[in-house]
Amino acid sequence: MTDTLLNIPCTTIKGEQKTLADFAGKAVLVVNTASKCGFTPQYKGLEQLWQTYKDQGLVVLGFPCNQFGKQEPGNEGAISEFCELNYGVSFPLFKKIDVNGSDAHPLFVQLKKRAPGVLGSQGIKWNFTKFLIGKDGQLVKRFAPATKPQDLSREIEALLK
Repeated sequence: MTDTLLNIPCTTIKGEQKTLADFAGKAVLVVNTASKCGFTPQYKGLEQLWQTYKDQGLVVLGFPCNQFGKQEPGNEGAISEFCELNYGVSFPLFKKIDVNGSDAHPLFVQLKKRAPGVLGSQGIKWNFTKFLIGKDGQLVKRFAPATKPQDLSREIEALLK
């Protein structure tokens, strides 16, 4: 991961400024999320990954997005409450962002360039697209929305060794 990717500012759902540099030395799973999506139950699996691997050096980062079917209409307070009450989410959540188009968050612009999708497409197709970044800061892989969080365990374990 270059300094450019490491230093892109992101605002947490609680209003704190963070960058990926704040998670240096950890494997990072970045996910665009939504509360009213068929894939929303993946929050439970993401939380399980976080609980299983956080002490070994994994951090899960959720970025709510309303670009796909308007499935994240709430404000930050509503999103945070929904995630905590329904799925026990305790991993870091960030302010709602765009992941595609002219207003796409710079972090997702860089992630898409470094790990294109099927047939080299850069656009994110739907909620719960996942990007796995190694402890060394190198982007490892992009995963489709249908990829269940538990299906990432083997790759996460390999990165944490």
